[in-house]
Amino acid sequence: MLFAALTWQVAGHGPLRTLDERLGRTLAAAGAIPSGLAEFFADLGNTVVALPVLLAVMVWTGWRGRQRCRRWQQWQREREGEQGGADAAEGPAPVRWWLPPLAAGLALAAVPALVVPLKLWLARPGPPQMAGGAHDGFYPSGHGATAAVAYGVAALLLTRGRMRGQMRLRIGNGNGNDSARSGTPAPAPAAAATVAVTASVALLNAGVGMGLVRRGYHWPLDVLGSWCLAGVLLAAWCAVCDRWAGAGTVHQGAGDEAGPDRT
Repeated sequence: MLFAALTWQVAGHGPLRTLDERLGRTLAAAGAIPSGLAEFFADLGNTVVALPVLLAVMVWTGWRGRQRCRRWQQWQREREGEQGGADAAEGPAPVRWWLPPLAAGLALAAVPALVVPLKLWLARPGPPQMAGGAHDGFYPSGHGATAAVAYGVAALLLTRGRMRGQMRLRIGNGNGNDSARSGTPAPAPAAAATVAVTASVALLNAGVGMGLVRRGYHWPLDVLGSWCLAGVLLAAWCAVCDRWAGAGTVHQGAGDEAGPDRT
């Protein structure tokens, strides 16, 4: 809804667009943020920077996911051997370890597929610093969307699987402990790491947005619109992984320390 409202204001030359351009000129002329620092952050939204970062995280998390899947398969075979396969159906469905990294790559690939048509359709002129450029069409910001999706989904790959895995392990623990069955929060170290990564990505994207505006590459609404678009893609990634990654509950016994989610 916010993205639709912003797009309507940009396309219809609404009052918010007028305020946006006034704010953009003020921020671009402000000297509080050094131009070199602003340029550095703006460059973090470039595909040549964001794509290698995401690829590295995709490879790492894919490898970790494959290792955990193999451990789960070994644990399941051992359990079936001990119990004669009587309750094999109680175990989780085999995890599609390859799906989250693949979906992350597709989410980033969707950025130009969505941004470019919108830019061509709206054809919003850029800030004065971009006058005489090769094209019109600055809404939404491609750099802003690239940074938000690439670093955002990389953070999700690093943190979300571990948090959900630990939650499933606690929920699925069959030792009769009520607190374990209640789905209590993940241990403090994992929760703290998740908060730290989330905060870092949020600050990084704020820096990218400020850098794009400070250097006069985009209007503020261009960046805000790109964040809204990125939010849709990140939500779609979460929905796809929740629906089809095949992460089931681990029915782990009280003395079993070799469960599939153990890392």
